[in-house]
Amino acid sequence: MNEQAVGQERRDFLKTGAVLGGVASMGLVGALPAAARPAALPLPDYEHWDATEIALRIRRGDVRPGEVLEAAIARAEAYGAINAVTVPHFDLAREAARALDGAGSAAREARPALSGVPFALKDLGIALKGTVTTNGCAFFKDAVADHDSTLVQRYQAAGLNIFAKLASPEFGQTGTTESRLFGATRNPWDLARSSGGSSGGASAAVAAGVLPVAHASDGGGSIRIPASHCGLFGLKPSRGLIPMGPKSLEGWLGLSVHNVISRSVRDTALLMQLSQGAEAGARTLPPTADLLAALQRAPRGLKIGLFQTNLFGAGVHPACLDASNKAATLCVGLGHHVEPIDLSALPFLEMAGSMGVVTASGMLHSVREREKATGREAREDEFEPIDWQSLQKAKSYTAEQILKARNVFDHGGRVLDELFTRYDLILSPTTAALPPKLGELSLDQPFEDFARRAVLASAFTSMFNMTGLPAMSVPLHWSAEGLPIGVQFAAPYGGEARLIALAAQLEQAAPWANRRPPALA
Repeated sequence: MNEQAVGQERRDFLKTGAVLGGVASMGLVGALPAAARPAALPLPDYEHWDATEIALRIRRGDVRPGEVLEAAIARAEAYGAINAVTVPHFDLAREAARALDGAGSAAREARPALSGVPFALKDLGIALKGTVTTNGCAFFKDAVADHDSTLVQRYQAAGLNIFAKLASPEFGQTGTTESRLFGATRNPWDLARSSGGSSGGASAAVAAGVLPVAHASDGGGSIRIPASHCGLFGLKPSRGLIPMGPKSLEGWLGLSVHNVISRSVRDTALLMQLSQGAEAGARTLPPTADLLAALQRAPRGLKIGLFQTNLFGAGVHPACLDASNKAATLCVGLGHHVEPIDLSALPFLEMAGSMGVVTASGMLHSVREREKATGREAREDEFEPIDWQSLQKAKSYTAEQILKARNVFDHGGRVLDELFTRYDLILSPTTAALPPKLGELSLDQPFEDFARRAVLASAFTSMFNMTGLPAMSVPLHWSAEGLPIGVQFAAPYGGEARLIALAAQLEQAAPWANRRPPALA
């Protein structure tokens, strides 16, 4: 699809969304007459189905791929006020759905596991051939991919019908999803607040019922933070488990990894089962496991370390501490042992400083590759102010600083690996603060103001990116104001099955799937 066609499709989408949604900025569908609320949308039950259920219904012939696709598109348009979709691929998806519709039962049963299930990609760091990935940046707004990412190939092999890309802040550099290019993505639980970042388009779309599961990525908390803010399940896998290539086999020296955000634990398990494993050229691969089998294995007697200290020294909101304390109590009630732990041996501040070197250098590499492709230099007015500052600093970083960064990350990994010889899991708050108001974590503000708030977003999540360990945010708590607050569990390298097994146990003990934003209930 060429640049003109991409731009026209987005303009048509936004125009249609404004007409169909009729949504006041503070009310979403709650501002609509009762008769025009979600029941008036196609397939009223769609928002209560996870991807596993949709796939089953398609396979049985209860619904057609075209029906569920139109259900997803209608919701993307009706809930346009959340601003989750940045690059629509509706025509491509409709063409794929038409090819699937009308097949006989034998053909349906022979198709891949998720054939015809609507899906969307994060608009950052992933390629769908012939479509634009903007990275949330004006300099990339017409960057049409000439290949499919390995992960996209696996998603398509699983049968997923990719119909859009979802919002990300510029280069995923903050814990909110706001950009000059597309504006702010809103949290369906409170439209004045952020849906989290950097996979905030994914979390907003899933929380609003546009999709049951969506692609996401995580370089410092970018799956877990938005999952926490939107009342969803989000698991950051071990470094190397999910493919990043083919052009680059590690994101930000392994800090960044791909996966999904979902309502149900089984959807995440299924998507990981279908996408995990080495790709050509990869040399780092944690042990793979049967994650679907893990859903059926309730864990017994886990020893869990409880950690509640913001190592940036910025404190933790009482509601986030309350969430982790209640999660600890729930775990004890399920037969696990929970006790406080100390992570003072972790060189956290040195690790965090090195993280800035790595992420800025990775961003600079992407920009220079784009400059080669366009034959011109990037301009300051094409970037968020904080990112532009980071790019200028990155030009002075040395190879020694990059090597030092990887060494300090590995040191941190050794500290946590030693801890995991004594504990099965680490429990903590996911974030140190409630979902922030829009603007608080924007990349378009003085850096000092940004940094003061950013340490509340990633204090508990980023250490597991730097050490390459798996961690998940589980939606077990809501604040007095009705805002979702996730709790984080981290596991040893390759410990995804342990996390999935516990998440399934928690999901059964404290169900969250039917908790919907009040305006959408």
